Amino acid sequence: MLTAKGKYGLKALVHLAALEPGETTQASDIAVSNNIPKKFLDAILGELRNAGLIHSKKGPGGGYALAKKAAAIKVGNVIRTLDGPLAPIGCASRTAYQPCRDCKDVKTCTVRLTMTKVRDAMSEILDTLTIADMLAAPKAARETLRAVRG
Repeated sequence: MLTAKGKYGLKALVHLAALEPGETTQASDIAVSNNIPKKFLDAILGELRNAGLIHSKKGPGGGYALAKKAAAIKVGNVIRTLDGPLAPIGCASRTAYQPCRDCKDVKTCTVRLTMTKVRDAMSEILDTLTIADMLAAPKAARETLRAVRG
């Protein structure tokens, strides 16, 4: 499940992706525009900066900007950075495997096998989508709606 931290991080990155090249914005602008608590956003932006996804500039004309092109930032990477592994349970994780205490045979556990499929499906989608795709999604939806309405 995507946490508020992950959701807000994605919203912040989409906000930054909408800026003109070379433009920066303040955390307070991101917070107000996306209805994100400012203190929480500051912590999220710090994690995104440490992960190399954004950079910040202090002083006049400073603020936040993407450190990479929006098309190079995979949604799955952002979620893993902020929320941890995608797997719904620890025993289905590729990067943070944790065996269950109650499991007698990991190789035949039907719950683990099912959750591994869920993890794989989520990963296939989230590791394909980029922040640029997220930014384009509302525009594409509006265009589709216009075409349907004629």
